[in-house]
Amino acid sequence: MSAETSPLTAADLEFLGRPLYGFLSVAGAAEPPEPRPVWFEATAEGTVQLFTEAGSVKVRRLARDPRASLVVAAPVGERERWVSVAGPATVEADGAHDLASRLAARYWDLDDRDRARDLASILAGELLRVVIHPERVRRYAY
Repeated sequence: MSAETSPLTAADLEFLGRPLYGFLSVAGAAEPPEPRPVWFEATAEGTVQLFTEAGSVKVRRLARDPRASLVVAAPVGERERWVSVAGPATVEADGAHDLASRLAARYWDLDDRDRARDLASILAGELLRVVIHPERVRRYAY
């Protein structure tokens, strides 16, 4: 069944708390959206946040048009389920490095030296935090 409601429910937050990839799309003005897989974090406040490099295409596109959406789906082998959030996104200068560290610990085994080096490389860059403020949440579970 599919339903359109807002904000995120407790079940949504539990699902989005798993180390799944989200597919982010930002409005591209004349260009078509180009979804990208991203790490993300759903907050207790009902927003969804991710980090990105300061010079990324998504930051430039969000400066022109703040609309964004994120779709997260259950992996193959599980029952079909997805959650989609859409709404305006803000680009924040604070908190991106802390978020990157939290997400790396969620998605990677940081006891692995290669992954720890990868994280150090990410943290050495200029990062920004993108926060999606959902106006619409859609979900599907079968």
